[in-house]
Amino acid sequence: MRRTARLLAASAALVLSACVTLGPGPGHVVPWSKLPGWPDAALAEAWPALLHSCSKLAARDPAWRELCAQAQQLQSPDDATVRAFIERHFEARLQRAGLFRSTGLITGYYEPLLFGSRSRTERYRYPLYRVPDDLLTVELGDLYPELRGKRVRGRLEGRRVVPYYSRAQIERDPMLLAGNELFWVDDPIALFVLQIQGSGRVQLPDGQIVAVGYADQNGHPYTAIGRTLVQHAGLSLEEIDLPTIRRWLAEHPREAQAIMHTNASYVFFQERDAAAPGPIGSLGVPLLPERAIAVDPAYIPLGVPVWLDTTLPGSDAPYRRLVFAQDTGGAIRGPVRADVFFGRGPAAEDYAGRMKQPGRLYVLFPVRSP
Repeated sequence: MRRTARLLAASAALVLSACVTLGPGPGHVVPWSKLPGWPDAALAEAWPALLHSCSKLAARDPAWRELCAQAQQLQSPDDATVRAFIERHFEARLQRAGLFRSTGLITGYYEPLLFGSRSRTERYRYPLYRVPDDLLTVELGDLYPELRGKRVRGRLEGRRVVPYYSRAQIERDPMLLAGNELFWVDDPIALFVLQIQGSGRVQLPDGQIVAVGYADQNGHPYTAIGRTLVQHAGLSLEEIDLPTIRRWLAEHPREAQAIMHTNASYVFFQERDAAAPGPIGSLGVPLLPERAIAVDPAYIPLGVPVWLDTTLPGSDAPYRRLVFAQDTGGAIRGPVRADVFFGRGPAAEDYAGRMKQPGRLYVLFPVRSP
C-alpha cells in the first residue's frame, strides 16, 4: 500500500510538473536542427524586419541592446550569415496552447484600397473619421498600479465619464462626429473592412493615393461578424472567410448594416506617409509583407522573432518563415494565435481574406549572456 501511495504521489507530481511546463505560453527549447524548414529558409529577406524590432527593443532590454549592436554592423547579410546570427543570439521555444496542444489558428490581414474624397459628394458619402475631439482615454495604471498598461475610453457627459459611442450610434447619427471626417468613401462595406484590417489606402478622384493607419478605437470590444452570420444567416463556420462575408453583405443590403452593427468596435484613422515601406504596427515600426504578424502580447512579447509553421489557403505545401511579432489586433487572442500581414494588392487580399489555417509558432527569445 505504501509503495502504491508513493507511486501515485510521484505520478501526481509529474502531472503537476507537466502542467507547469506545458501550460499556455512558451514551452521547451527546440534545437535548430529540429525546427521544421529552418535549414532551407530565405532568412536574408527577414533582416530588415529584425532591424525594425531592434529600433525599439535595443533601448529597453540589455540582451537586445547587445545583439542589435552586432546586427547593425552586418551590411546586407546573406541567408547563411543571418542563420548563424539567429542561432548564436536566440533560442527557439515551441508556443503551447495548453497541456497537450501546440497548434493554433493562423489568419491574415492586408492593406485594402478604397475610393474616396476629402469632401462629401453624392458618390463619396460614407465618412472615415479621425480621432474625435471628445474621445477620452483613461490610463488605469495612473490610478491603480496593478492595472498598469490597461486603459479605458469614454466621453464626458456632464461630470461623468460614460462609454463612447458604439458603431451603431456613430453610423445612425452623423452629427455625433461631425467635423472629424478625414475622408469620405464610396462603399460602406469597404469602410468596414478597412476598420477590421487597421490600415489601408484611399484613391482620390484625381488618382492620388493616400495612406491611412489606425489612430485609436472607441473602446468597445471587437465582435467578429462571421460568427453573427453563422448564427443568423445560416452560413457554416467552415465557409466563413472575408470574401464570403463581403459577398453576403453586398447581396443583402437591407440586413448588412444591422449585421455590421453587431460589432460595436469602431476604429479612427490618421493619414500616414504613403511612401513608407508599410503601415505602422503596435510596436511602432513599419510592417513588412509576410514578415510581420499580429499576436496577443499577453503571451508573446512584441518585437520578438517567431518561426511560423503553417500552410496557405488551398495548399498542403508548408508555409514556413521567420516573422516578427510587431502588431496586435482586437481579434488576436490566445497563446498560439497569429495574424500574418500580407501587404497590399490582389494576391495579398486573396490570401488574407481566406487565411484560417492551423499552425505552430516557435518564439525566438534572446539568449542571455552568462
